Amino acid sequence: MNQPRRVNHPTRLARFTLVMFKPQVYVTYAVLWVLALEGSAALLAGRPWHPGAGTAVRAVSVLLALLFLRMADEQKDLEYDRVHHPDRPLVRGDITTAELRAGMAGTALVLLVLNLASGPPAAVLVLALDLAYAVLLMGLERRSAAVRDGLFVNLAVTYPVQLLLSVYVYVSAGGGAGWRAVPLLAVFVCVFLHFEFARKTSWRDDPGARMYSGPLGPLPSARLAAGFAVAAVALALLLLPGRPVVLALVAATLLLPAAGWWRFRRRRVTGWPVPLAMGFVVAGYLALAVQAGVS
Repeated sequence: MNQPRRVNHPTRLARFTLVMFKPQVYVTYAVLWVLALEGSAALLAGRPWHPGAGTAVRAVSVLLALLFLRMADEQKDLEYDRVHHPDRPLVRGDITTAELRAGMAGTALVLLVLNLASGPPAAVLVLALDLAYAVLLMGLERRSAAVRDGLFVNLAVTYPVQLLLSVYVYVSAGGGAGWRAVPLLAVFVCVFLHFEFARKTSWRDDPGARMYSGPLGPLPSARLAAGFAVAAVALALLLLPGRPVVLALVAATLLLPAAGWWRFRRRRVTGWPVPLAMGFVVAGYLALAVQAGVS
């Protein structure tokens, strides 16, 4: 009797990537993140900005780093996913922990070689720290119930992996060490936190679900989501110069979180509309890139 042929490791990893790391979402996100931050850093320094080969390296690096983090998160969240997301590839056995770790090792190697060949040493160091911190978190969440189960503790402890990616882009693009780097990076922190709180805000009380609206209440959680969007746009307008029409374009991105707040507040939806939150990220980063490109 013929035994079913086992799918090889690269194929299983490729299938995992297509399911859990949808290219149309993550490629768009990585490219716009790099364009917005790189362009804003140049605008802040008063120098002209034109995307080039270095931009492409940074975009590929951010994309691969996000894939590394996705593979790490899949392992960290295994016990939670067995209850709340039984269709995830690792839960179903479509891929193994060993295969994900091999994928992480290969991704890290490509990332470091790519940046050693083209980036400044400081950027390589930040990237290496980011990957090392992500691996550290895998062990920390297994050992610490406070980090694993505490919603806000977990956010505070895990968010640096995203922040370090912004620092990597800023340093790699030649951003200066002045104080204005802090509010610029804060723009991107606020954009991320808007999406983070929006996607975890709901009127429904689902015991065990990791929702900020659980401990905070639906309306306070929604206010925080909206507040982070307002803070991101306000910081960008105060910090970055630009033509009036482009500044108006940046300000207009607030229409998306405003619509999300209105629909949620009126209970037109069960949870904050995630497409509107994603739309704010895309529109906000695109507006920042346009602002830098035409100024």
